[in-house]
Amino acid sequence: MIQIQWLLPPQPVAPPLHHHRRSLLFSGHRRSLHHRHSSVVTTFSFPRKYFGFRACNYAGSDSVSDESKESVKVRAYPFHEIEQRWQKFWDDNRTFRTPDDDELGKSKPKFYVLDMFPYPSGAGLHVGHPLGYTATDILARFKRMQGFNVLHPMGWDAFGLPAEQYAIETGTHPKITTIKNIDRFRTQLKSLGFSFDWDREISTTEPDYYKWTQWIFLQLLKKGLAYQAEVPVNWCPALGTVLANEEVIDGVSERGGHPVIRKPMKQWMLKITAYADRLLEDLEDLDWPESIKEMQRNWIGKSQGAEVKFCVLSRDNQETDAKITVYTTRPDTIFGATYLVLAPEHPLLSSVVSEAQQTVVEEYKEIASRKSDLERTELQKEKSGVFSGCYARNPVNGEAIPIWVADYVLGSYGTGAIMAVPAHDSRDHEFAKKYDIPIHWVVTSDECCDDFEKPFSGEGDVINSSSSKTGLDINGLRSKEAANKVIEWVEKTGNGNKKVNYKLRDWLFARQRYWGEPIPVVFLDENGETIPIPETELPLTLPELDDFTPTGTGDPPLSKAGSWVKTVDSSSGKPARRETNTMPQWAGSCWYYLRFMDPKNSTQLVDKKKEMYWGPVDVYVGGAEHAVLHLLYSRFWHKVLYDIGVVSTKEPFKCVINQGIILGEVQYMACKDQYGNFVSAESLDALGEHKQERIPEEKVMKSGNSFVLKDDPSIRLIARAHKMSKSRGNVVNPDDVVAEYGADSLRLYEMFMGPLRDSKTWNTSGIEGVHRFLARSWRLIVGSPLSDGTYEDQTVTVDEKPSLEQLKALHRCIDKVSDEIEATRFNTGISAMMEFVNYAYKWNKLPKSIIEPFVLLLSPYAPHMAEELWFRLGHSTTLAYEPFPKANPAYLKDTTITLPVQINGKTRGTIQVEVTCTEDDAFKLASLDQKLSKYLDGKSVKKRVYVPGKILNVILERESTKVGSR
Repeated sequence: MIQIQWLLPPQPVAPPLHHHRRSLLFSGHRRSLHHRHSSVVTTFSFPRKYFGFRACNYAGSDSVSDESKESVKVRAYPFHEIEQRWQKFWDDNRTFRTPDDDELGKSKPKFYVLDMFPYPSGAGLHVGHPLGYTATDILARFKRMQGFNVLHPMGWDAFGLPAEQYAIETGTHPKITTIKNIDRFRTQLKSLGFSFDWDREISTTEPDYYKWTQWIFLQLLKKGLAYQAEVPVNWCPALGTVLANEEVIDGVSERGGHPVIRKPMKQWMLKITAYADRLLEDLEDLDWPESIKEMQRNWIGKSQGAEVKFCVLSRDNQETDAKITVYTTRPDTIFGATYLVLAPEHPLLSSVVSEAQQTVVEEYKEIASRKSDLERTELQKEKSGVFSGCYARNPVNGEAIPIWVADYVLGSYGTGAIMAVPAHDSRDHEFAKKYDIPIHWVVTSDECCDDFEKPFSGEGDVINSSSSKTGLDINGLRSKEAANKVIEWVEKTGNGNKKVNYKLRDWLFARQRYWGEPIPVVFLDENGETIPIPETELPLTLPELDDFTPTGTGDPPLSKAGSWVKTVDSSSGKPARRETNTMPQWAGSCWYYLRFMDPKNSTQLVDKKKEMYWGPVDVYVGGAEHAVLHLLYSRFWHKVLYDIGVVSTKEPFKCVINQGIILGEVQYMACKDQYGNFVSAESLDALGEHKQERIPEEKVMKSGNSFVLKDDPSIRLIARAHKMSKSRGNVVNPDDVVAEYGADSLRLYEMFMGPLRDSKTWNTSGIEGVHRFLARSWRLIVGSPLSDGTYEDQTVTVDEKPSLEQLKALHRCIDKVSDEIEATRFNTGISAMMEFVNYAYKWNKLPKSIIEPFVLLLSPYAPHMAEELWFRLGHSTTLAYEPFPKANPAYLKDTTITLPVQINGKTRGTIQVEVTCTEDDAFKLASLDQKLSKYLDGKSVKKRVYVPGKILNVILERESTKVGSR
């Protein structure tokens, strides 16, 4: 029997930092794992076979009996036992616990690596999720071994619509569903060996957490950054509720396909626009992908231009008091404005519509109200609109131009009205062509001056832009100079002013749902005044509800909690009503990175000293789908917290990395004509309507750059990989992969598929390659299995001095792996380790001083196997905090070269020589070379020509033969 002792700390006192290092002491054939921390000793005993891995024969061996093969599954190496044991060890010993404040050791550098908050869905993980998690885990393990204090936490963005929808459909409280989903996610993540500090786990649904989300809202309210306003929302009369944009598809509800209209409702807003300039300017210093920064710049959409007033004309063409203000970034094109467009929701619309057009305009407004902003502004969408029946005067030339109503203009952007210049804007051009509106060209391209069939949106020389009536003449000027002159003119004449504008809109911060953070305000019954609840009363918790269904009136579900809604303002004692809207799901995920620094603090959001030590996040990894809104909202809240002294940095995330998407396995589709016959894919255009049939991979073969049917190679197939989804049936569950190949293989494969930032296609057969590499590494160090399929407890390494060749191979590997981890080029780091193992298989002996550093190199990628090998190499501590190997530059220098060898001027082979090799030594090596020796043995050398580092040419004596002799 083998005895394992676990020393457990007295509960509930948390162990100190040295508790990470569980002592694993060896004694002959008995191994004990124990920890000198207290007098409490827990002892576990295991049979010797626990460490022998019974029946874990490597694939392809015939050393296991047929009877054994039938009773157990043959595995390439015993990952099923290794991984479970080390996961339990890490969990029981809290190996990856982040040091507490008094243990931080201010002399040690910090490394805060964070994954974007996952939403714990009922479906659990698919193999795309671990991609980013594996990358951050490699970085976390690497930095720990480099001596950093590492913060690598995990938590749950658990409020949201899916749990509430499930509650409505099944009657199950969303809290129950959420807890169940979190448990599943946590189990799956632990099964993959991620070194998260589970002591810091948080969930946005816990009152101890959202207390501080509510506290931040109150600070926003104090600073005037939270306010209420009437804004259009997606209202579904049939469902009786407000829907989020993502719940509306083509003007109908995702659930049930009911019509959805845009309806103004009073909502909470956050004034993110007040921080627009800072959000824009501070992007410059961030180590983020340029594409992500550009997306944020575009979303903020800062532009400089002018606001210009167009006077509405009466029926008799006289100017009225009504003026339509437009915002334009191209004042230089104002002479080309041939019509105005108002958004359907523009406040002046009703006053400028003629009596004859009243019905048509109202019908158009009704249709537009059913579309989302995204649908209305989609560039590919055919433009639609109606004439208002009225005209306005262009201030620069006095011309009367028609006023149209069109849904491609939004009331929420700019002034809700535009001057349309169809010659120089593609949308305006398309609209003008459709409705036969005049097109006037006022800017010419530098490249071409006479192509007036297509709109030209660039800058150039201004033409057709002068008026004797108004005195404005910008002809011949360049666009920028002309724009400045127009701005000066409108300001001087009172027709407008210079203006900086932003696409960024204030953040709608309310949901008519139950499962979210309650908004901590009350409204006095007597006058509706908004009163924030005292901070001492936080958290304001959700009331228990049995009915989560929408009310049908637009009132949120919380309005059903009568006793909770009716309350008293604690400051005045007056009767009041609680806010029944809840916060959006974005709220909890805006600041969670701060709570991980100090998750148990009940008196403040985060301790100042801890925030100053850990902030900002050093590396933040997640999907590109969060590139705009989540990152923008987090940056906004962080800047507000910076202004009020809660945080010490201007930005929350120093470096952001967007991992690529893992697509499902390639699917092969064959096309069929109307008669059910297979048709080659290149005939699709001529085929017209057709059906497609999925073809199994075993019936497909590659032909050149295409895939064809094996049975009929003339039929080319459509080969395409899609994003993983249940509907396509291409979701791969990581649990299945772990059961078949082990967590280390899954981790290694996801990193080996290609660069982290690129999208990749899953191929289950591809995982077998890295699985074989791990098996080869295992057998290299542990040896082949015994006759009964078990392995020796030790390794095959020897305590001997390594050769120069071995040292060079090791240090080249160290250098490469270290550089590639730092640069997040994990795939090439794995390649370097594969090369090392190939070299090592050629050696007769494996010095322990060579293998131990290799195991440490492997550990960030395949931590379970590395821990087991480290243990078998005789070490008494986890390798999680062992120093990461450093390359010795002396062994990186290439001291040998390949020297070509010529015999009588003809190259016959090459030899490996030292750079400082002499002529005599080079000749000796050539004479001993198997290939070259046949040319030199028994021959007389006439001359040797040796150019160091370049070539060795051996000139042989010519053999003479007498005439007539044999």
